[in-house]
Amino acid sequence: MKFRPLHDRVVVRRLDADEKTAGGIIIPDTAKEKPQQGEVLAVGPGKRDETGKLIVLDVKAGDQILFGKWSGTEVKIDGEDLLIMKEEDIMGIVEGTAKTKTSSSSRKGGAWAAMLAFGLLVAITSTVF
Repeated sequence: MKFRPLHDRVVVRRLDADEKTAGGIIIPDTAKEKPQQGEVLAVGPGKRDETGKLIVLDVKAGDQILFGKWSGTEVKIDGEDLLIMKEEDIMGIVEGTAKTKTSSSSRKGGAWAAMLAFGLLVAITSTVF
């Protein structure tokens, strides 16, 4: 990217919204809400206080952040839709984000529970008949 934000501005790429609901219904593009989570691509040098001292920003490139629904200005840079916003529009940094909603350990636990339940079902039906 050939863009460097000034002062306390931040360049953000929105993260993709979910394509399906929890029940498996596919959401069309026209009905999707714009996500309020994004990845910081570039940050300005910071803001100056009354004495002229530079106050460095808390966010850095690569951080995943949450921002307000109407925050920022939408721009197109190098063919990509991005947001430019002030640091004060950012609500917070998302720490340790996972790509999926369920962790692998809970999926493994669910698989074990299903296998045990099936084994129990087989054992019960074989003793009855």
